[in-house]
Amino acid sequence: MASLHELPALAAQARGVIIDIAASDVGCHIGGSLSVIDILLYALNRYQADEHNCVVLSKGHAAAALYSALYVLGYSDTNPAEHYGRSDSLLTGHPNHKIPHIRFSTGSLGHGIGYAAGWALAQRQLNSNGIAVAIGGDGELQEGLCWEVLQVLSAQEINNLVYVIDNNGAQNDGYVRDISPIADIKARFASYRMDVVEIDGHDFGQLEQAFSARQNRGLVIIANTVKGKGIAELEGNPSCHYARLKLHQAIKWKRRLADAVR
Repeated sequence: MASLHELPALAAQARGVIIDIAASDVGCHIGGSLSVIDILLYALNRYQADEHNCVVLSKGHAAAALYSALYVLGYSDTNPAEHYGRSDSLLTGHPNHKIPHIRFSTGSLGHGIGYAAGWALAQRQLNSNGIAVAIGGDGELQEGLCWEVLQVLSAQEINNLVYVIDNNGAQNDGYVRDISPIADIKARFASYRMDVVEIDGHDFGQLEQAFSARQNRGLVIIANTVKGKGIAELEGNPSCHYARLKLHQAIKWKRRLADAVR
């Protein structure tokens, strides 16, 4: 398990792998991968080693981030940039449960929170201390299934679940605020008898405090992030939802990431 102080350097390394994936022939969902990578790194680093826990990437189109996080944390010795999207590879464009340490295939938006809820309920029935973590997106909250699952969580008083929203403000078609905004997201989550905290999703100290705030109710962490985080040319721009980079771009951006952590 990496220390909290080691995570920023690992995040820079993981962002470099995501950039390499985006520079491949198939490209990837780079914007959302760069926004969610810090959350994924923290959650996997804290929970993945215990078999009773489960971390689910519900916004499965950010699979490049999941593969990169598992790689830099040492759960995989295969650099995903060398295999992502190839016809003979398990590193598909959405998380593949055939890959070690990935429990559920995701990608159909809204389903991941349901998988996590089922896992949390199963752990309770087994008298286990297992925790389920679902990592979704703000655009994904337009799927009604997310709210149906929260209703079940509330009714069944499932309290061993953390739902993290990668709140980057953008989706495939533009800005969430212009498409289907939620007027008071904190109040809506709280109405399902969930504890709700709002943080900077790129600050590992705040992530630590937020996850540690879980008590006797389910916890929602609204993690405010920046789409394309770490690459100035991409930050906050919905058009970086999916990209295939030129090699010279990738080299320049990776060099800049490396310089930033020295």
